[in-house]
Amino acid sequence: MELLSRISTHKPLEWRAYCNRCASYHTLPFEEALPEAQLLLKRLEQQKSIDIFGPDASDKALATARLFGEERGKMFGVLKCRTTKNQVEYLYAFSGQYAGRWQVNGWCPPLFDVDCFYALNDPIEKEIKAIGANLAEQNDPIKQRTLHQKRKTLSQHLMKEIHQLYQVHNFHRDSTSLESVFHEFSGGMPTGTGDCCAPKLLNQAAIKQLTPISLVEFYFGRENRSETRKHGYCYPPCTDKCAPILGYMLCGASV
Repeated sequence: MELLSRISTHKPLEWRAYCNRCASYHTLPFEEALPEAQLLLKRLEQQKSIDIFGPDASDKALATARLFGEERGKMFGVLKCRTTKNQVEYLYAFSGQYAGRWQVNGWCPPLFDVDCFYALNDPIEKEIKAIGANLAEQNDPIKQRTLHQKRKTLSQHLMKEIHQLYQVHNFHRDSTSLESVFHEFSGGMPTGTGDCCAPKLLNQAAIKQLTPISLVEFYFGRENRSETRKHGYCYPPCTDKCAPILGYMLCGASV
């Protein structure tokens, strides 16, 4: 199969999300960003690294080989935009972290200040790991339950504080917390909300005052364990994490 034909689509050919801010749906077309997504896929396969915006692909930690092993694949995204001078500009993003990094040259940053994230996360994460090590050595059932509960409470508190670091922007030049725009799911925000490609791309476009024209996300690497994602295929933004926030993020954008 030809390289560029491996990206396939799912109808409809636009993304659609509800916005609580204006009580209406906002949409973003699919097709116009597809050629650039195809080029990105080809470049990743040829250079075997996501370090494609630097002078070379010398950083071994950024090699794409990791995505074809036990770690499995990852979503990548392309957003076609228009500048205030009516010129085309492309933004690129990968989902979550790559090799433990939130920031890689040329790719959209997360929705939070990375230094603030590590200042908050690292001490508590160290404590959570210490509790885990203590659990592994503990034989007393009562102490085990106590440690399990303490670790759970710490993890939940940490996740809530991390979510408060996220600043979500839209195209009215408004920004707010992730929690304030997340809606629809009474069980709370799933882990990883705001870390997918689409939120990163739209957030960066809003910050840079670019008008989004078209968005494509595709999967790169070994298929996921549930076999719902395959290498080189496009998929819409996820319904559990992205759909509840993309409506707000698209508010004010004119396509």
